[in-house]
Amino acid sequence: MTVAVERPRPVPSARERALGLEFYVTEGPGIDGILKERPDDFRVNEISAYPRPDPEGAFTVLRVASRDWEQHELSQRLAARLGLRPNALAWAGTKDRRAVAERLVSYRGLPPTGPIDLPGATVLEQYRARTGLVLGHHYGNAFFVRVRLAPGVAPDAAERAGAIHDELRRLGGCANLFGPQRFGEVRPITHEVGRALVRGDPGRAVDLYLTEIPDGPAAVGDAARRTYAETHDALRALREFPAHYRFERQMLDHLARGQPPERALRALSRELRMLFVHAYQALLFNRWVSRRHARGLSLLEPVEGDHLLRVTRDGTVPGVDPIPVSADNLPEASDLVRRSRARLAGPLVGLETPALAGEPGEILEGLLAEEAVRRADFGLPRFPEIASLGSWRPVWLPLPPIAVRTVAPGEGTPDGALDLVFSLPKGAYATVLLREFLKTGSRPGASRGQFSNT
Repeated sequence: MTVAVERPRPVPSARERALGLEFYVTEGPGIDGILKERPDDFRVNEISAYPRPDPEGAFTVLRVASRDWEQHELSQRLAARLGLRPNALAWAGTKDRRAVAERLVSYRGLPPTGPIDLPGATVLEQYRARTGLVLGHHYGNAFFVRVRLAPGVAPDAAERAGAIHDELRRLGGCANLFGPQRFGEVRPITHEVGRALVRGDPGRAVDLYLTEIPDGPAAVGDAARRTYAETHDALRALREFPAHYRFERQMLDHLARGQPPERALRALSRELRMLFVHAYQALLFNRWVSRRHARGLSLLEPVEGDHLLRVTRDGTVPGVDPIPVSADNLPEASDLVRRSRARLAGPLVGLETPALAGEPGEILEGLLAEEAVRRADFGLPRFPEIASLGSWRPVWLPLPPIAVRTVAPGEGTPDGALDLVFSLPKGAYATVLLREFLKTGSRPGASRGQFSNT
């Protein structure tokens, strides 16, 4: 008699769970591989919505290719090369640091007359335009991803990848969670700084940004962070923090002149400070979705208390004007979802996020109580320029076509690799789809099936 052995469900790593990535939608074992071992292993090309060209336009639009650049750092360095103020550049979307990326950037002014001379960054095209870019002014991103395999697993990897791909096809997609890089690729503390800001504690926010040291390999600035945590001597910290730690040094310069934490934070761009708040909203969203999943609630079908976002004619899903679902309109709401006319939405909590009914509301109110924050706190009275009204995000990411190719062991890939090619709509994270294949931390003692942050 054959006895069926129940296979345990894969469990995300503690690091992922801390970011609200508390489950996988697929049950198959993951690939023993590593993502982003090299920047060239993760290539992202923005599917751009180009502003209308105008030879007399007030704006310049550049298409920039970069390798291993954090976008806020690239923005400041590029602005300096162009003779612009630090916050003059506008981007349609934020791209991964540990990657080779192409995307558009715009600014008010004339095109450059020569090379920008930044290592690892190149202007591919440039033109004058009638208008510039704003955040979200693109359609999505196309990805090429190489997952490098652990020794001896190449023969099994393609089979595992195929099984996971089949699961995803049966499900029709995966949860539309925010990926790990939303919280900081090198130091995943962006959401923690945002939490401190929302709670009205700028001093805590400054300390976190200057002193927090993540788990993992030592970084060149760790000693300076430890010393500042012990002494809070800003002048000494300015001597010890490496020159390329631009944002830390901008804050420390203000602290060294005796200015309060609020002024030190304002040394950072409005865009970067908004990123802190948005990262905290992303954490709350991930946890809301994860708790919904843990309760056995569908991530596709609505229940009373949910909200839906309409799918527009071009297939996009704006995060505004949600449709509340009640007992009265639940059948109609479910029909809209089944006909792909609407998608289930989760809250990105802000000032105007309404109270939710039913189990969705219980989950949200429980989270806010645990976090000791209120909707009103997102008004950020000390920093009204980064206040957030809140918005909505689709809970489910429909599965795109994915091409999977096996790379045999050889020069450049000593243990073999898997290449995955796919495109995603704006706002969706490739790493969230890829983690279903990798199953970070799902095997006892696993150490390679993780997202590289180096």
